[in-house]
This record gives sequence, C-alpha cells and structure tokens, in this order.
Amino acid sequence: MSNTADLAQIKAQIQKHFASLPHEAFREGKSPMPLSIPTYGWEEAWEAIDSLLSTRVTMGAKVKQFESLFAQYVGVKHAVMVNSGSSANLLAVSVVTNPTIKDALRPGDEVITPAVTWATTVFPIVQCGAVPVLVDVGIDTYDIDPGEIEKAITPRTRAIMLVHLLGNPCDMTAIMAIARKHNLLVIEDCCEAHGAEHRGAKVCSIGDIGTFSFYFSHHISTIEGGMIVTNRDDYAELLLQMRAFGWVRESSQKDALARQYPDIDPRFLFVNTGYNVRPTEIQGGFGIHQINRLEGYIRYRTDVADYWNKELSAYSEYLALARAPEASRHAWFLYPMMVKPNAPFTRAELVKHLESKGVETRPILAGNIAEQPVMRMINHRKVGDLPASRAIMRRGLCVGIHHGVTPERRGAFVHYIAEFMDQVARTRQLARS
Repeated sequence: MSNTADLAQIKAQIQKHFASLPHEAFREGKSPMPLSIPTYGWEEAWEAIDSLLSTRVTMGAKVKQFESLFAQYVGVKHAVMVNSGSSANLLAVSVVTNPTIKDALRPGDEVITPAVTWATTVFPIVQCGAVPVLVDVGIDTYDIDPGEIEKAITPRTRAIMLVHLLGNPCDMTAIMAIARKHNLLVIEDCCEAHGAEHRGAKVCSIGDIGTFSFYFSHHISTIEGGMIVTNRDDYAELLLQMRAFGWVRESSQKDALARQYPDIDPRFLFVNTGYNVRPTEIQGGFGIHQINRLEGYIRYRTDVADYWNKELSAYSEYLALARAPEASRHAWFLYPMMVKPNAPFTRAELVKHLESKGVETRPILAGNIAEQPVMRMINHRKVGDLPASRAIMRRGLCVGIHHGVTPERRGAFVHYIAEFMDQVARTRQLARS
C-alpha cells in the first residue's frame, strides 16, 4: 500500500471514529451539564496528525493561515498568534510599554482596569512596570463602568485595559470618547468575547490593541492558544519580534536590520527584548477549522441565553440576569446570574442545588480581584469601595452555555431553578406556620 493510501485510510478512520462517538441519552437530574465541551471534530484531529506525520510541528504555515483568517474575521490589519490568552495579554502590555514605541508607557504609569476580571489581565500590567488602578463595574453588565474610569484618571494615567467580561461588549463609544479626551491608550481584553460586537464593530478592532484566548473552554479552541490583534503597524512589528526572543526572523524589517549589522548572523540577530510564546502548527491547524465554526456557536449560545432569560424572568424578584447591551452583540462565554440581596436563600444554597443535579457552576471569574490575597504583593490603586465588584464576588455565579446545551438540557436547567424556588417557598411557608 502506498504512503498516500495509508494516509487516506488513517483519515477515513478518524472520520469514522468521530461519527461513531456515543451520544448518551439525557436524563434530567442525572446527566451532567458541564461548563464546556470540546469544540473540535475530525478535521482538527486530522490536521494535528498531518502536522505530526510531516514533522512540521513548530510555528509555520498553518499558524500564518489562521492569523490571516482571524484578522479578516475581526476586521483588523494584523493578528499574531501566541501560546495562550495570558501570553497574549503579557505580550500586548509588553508592546505598549516597550521603549522603542514613541508613546510607550513608562514605569510607574497607571493603567485603569476593572476590578472584576481575570488574574492575567492585571498581572501583565505589574510585570511590565505599570500600576493597575482598579475601578468598579456595572452591576448588570459586569463590564467596566465608564463613569468610574473618569473618576480614576490622574496625571499618571496612560491607558485603559478593559475586559469584555463573559462575552458582553463594553460601552466602547463612551470609553473611546474618554480615551480621546485624555489621550489614553486602549487595550481590549477580548479573551472571552470572540465575535462580540459594539455597534457593528467586532470587539478588539476598536481600541489600539486587543487579545483573545483559545483555551479549551472558550468559544473556539486550539487546546491552548491566544491571539493579539491591532491596526497599528509599529505594534505589529514589535509583536513579531517579541513573540520569539526579540530576534528579527519574522520581522518585516529583517533585511534592513541585517544590513545594519552585517557582522551578526541574521538568523540570530536580537534587536529587542522578548519571550518565547510561540504557538505550534497543531494549534494553528486547529484554528483554521475552528474559525469556520465560530459564528454558528455564537448563534447557538445566543438562542440558549434568550430562552433562559425569558423563562427565568419569572424569578426576577430574587435573581438578576445578565443584560445584553443595546446596539451590541453579546457572545455569551458563560451564563451568569446574581442572587439579589433580598433573596431568602444564599448563592451557596443555589449552587449546592444545581451541582446536585449535575450542573457545573463557577464564580464570576476571580470576583473582585482587589480582595484576592495576591494583591497584597502588588503596587496598585483602587477607586472607591467597589460595591458592584464586591457584590458580584459574593452573589454571582455562572453556568455553561454552549452547543452541548441541548433543548433537553436547557429546559432541564429551568426546571432545576423552578424546583429550587419551590423548595424555598415551601420552607418559608413552613417557617411562618
């Protein structure tokens, strides 16, 4: 049998394997409702095997193809892939603080960022010598409050690093107006907001530079992986250098730089500081197929969110549901809710009930990062008492919302909430009798 025939047979077996994966019948109250499920199929598995068999496994043509497709999808000039969303944040902040950039942030400059966030949104600010300034978020959007941004600005403020939390786009019209007024850079953390839009523009195409994550639990996945996007040519040039050691191999200016230093082997010519946060061809191969699935996943998540918002509105006395902003598209990374202060039950009691039914739950990211012990080690500033962030940390929870939430599962989730509310009502009635 020829090598080509062998490969065709392997490919056919992979297709057969994925086509024959068992689909367990859903049993209400028994079957799990996980936070996420795999987003990939036989195409990605074959792409990975193709890379392994070819031995071309380090960053190459497949990564470049995915970068091109992703830039086109977001509507930006440049997309640079890295090995994780956290690395994307680190590299983005490293670029805007790099001394070769004309308007670079300097050590001690302040970066305004929301208190409800993920750790590796805040950490890169510190690691690059700037000072994070934590501000409150909207209690019904979970996103940074533009009014709080205004309160936080001082002569040392140089940038805003916002987060489109859980796929909900920030009010970019208000934020960009503030940024222009005070001459601030805008870094968009879109790690949870693939495909989200504000007034028709994809998030991460509006600010100066933005980041995405392709971790296993995200809308689309490259197992691990991330992307930095920008319309600025100077940022893109630095991203290509700093992604791999600060050398010139991928630089658009590599020939000119090599001529400046003729005595140094151009393959090992280092012109800036840098990291090693390159992705692999396996990750790139996943990406070129995953990007074609993204719009369908977003539509499905939106349908589930609309259904839950409608059905669970019956319990609005005690539960605050997420709000999609006007003139924007929510991408629904997870489905969040808040237990209201007047509720005759606690978040812990609701979580215990949902988990007993197989529903996997999470807090809303890191909660109020200002309350995390690590912040004692970090030079930072916070603006006010952060009441919304504190409430979200204590009363907020998330459940999974993805293409694995079948009609049976989405209906069951409503039944679980209804059952819990009935139990609460009976308990209160017994207590009064």
